[in-house]
Amino acid sequence: MSQLVRGLRARGHLVSVVRPDQHLQCGSDESLPTLVRGLPLPGYKGLRFGLPCTRLLRQSWKRNRPDVIYVATEGPLGWSAVRIARCLGIPIVSGFHTNYHYYSQHYRLGWLQDLIFKYLCWFHNQTERTLVPSVELASRLKSVGVANIGLLERGVDGKLFSPERRSDELRRKWGVRENGLAAIYVGRVAREKNLELAIDAYHAMKQLDESLKFVIVGDGPLREPLQRSNPDLIFLGTHTGDALAARYASADIFIFPSITETFGNVTLEAMASGLAVTAYDYAAAGMHIKHRQSGMLAPYDNPKAFVDSAVSLIREPTALLAMRRRAREHVSSFDWPRIVDRFEMLLMSARSSSRKASPSSMAEQGLAV
Repeated sequence: MSQLVRGLRARGHLVSVVRPDQHLQCGSDESLPTLVRGLPLPGYKGLRFGLPCTRLLRQSWKRNRPDVIYVATEGPLGWSAVRIARCLGIPIVSGFHTNYHYYSQHYRLGWLQDLIFKYLCWFHNQTERTLVPSVELASRLKSVGVANIGLLERGVDGKLFSPERRSDELRRKWGVRENGLAAIYVGRVAREKNLELAIDAYHAMKQLDESLKFVIVGDGPLREPLQRSNPDLIFLGTHTGDALAARYASADIFIFPSITETFGNVTLEAMASGLAVTAYDYAAAGMHIKHRQSGMLAPYDNPKAFVDSAVSLIREPTALLAMRRRAREHVSSFDWPRIVDRFEMLLMSARSSSRKASPSSMAEQGLAV
């Protein structure tokens, strides 16, 4: 979202951001976002969802009418935005960013999975267009009745995420020997990320290379129990920007066992950093990795195949180096400006095609979003 906001502003558009206060410092340049009340997600106290703010949005959008609304969350805040936008006749574009219905089974709400998915489909059909990051997800949503789907791929900042940021000092701190290997996971440390399988893969890999280190970057409700039960793992907490890029580049292998992704931006970040990724064959990995050429793919939700794929990277050090080089080469053209161009076009199209759209005094030089 930060990349999209920054990109639109660079093109002369006026963008305002409404989001819940997460009580932590963000790395995005939102330029004083409008913060609304939020509550912790059930089972995930470190992440807050926005509460409805109907009055605030109505007053704000009547005073400074946007040309188009982009809704990036289907929760109470997102629904209040859709409701007010429809009342005011402002076109709405939504993004399907998270498989909340899959997450429910990891937080003792599995019995609500079908109901949550039906709600998500209904929610997105209240908007002029729903943006998804992959053809695979577009086909799945179309098959269950979600209309007017648009494709918006994800990009990666190849200048930030680069092998050039590799740090010998970091590797020494992790205890990696001179010619040794380090595996890394980056993301939320939460049940839906399937981290237990990543740890199983690490232990299997370590049988072939006892010096292998496994670094986990991120935070979440599972960090403390996993840290207690796995003292040999290196937990670094959350990092952003240059610090995050250095930690990616200072590893060799990226282990990503999640089965709940709509895309998985971390896959592109790892590839841009020159890492060999082992992941399930879907979402970003399925789109961008060629098996045994630029990474390792395992059949979806097949734990044994996943572990075997990870172990094969240890068995074939020469192939590992080639994969790392090809991974970087593959994603070098997936820069954010191209993605922002597409996003801009989709927003412009929504404004132009909506019969309810009306001129905006804020948009003489571009969109007000």
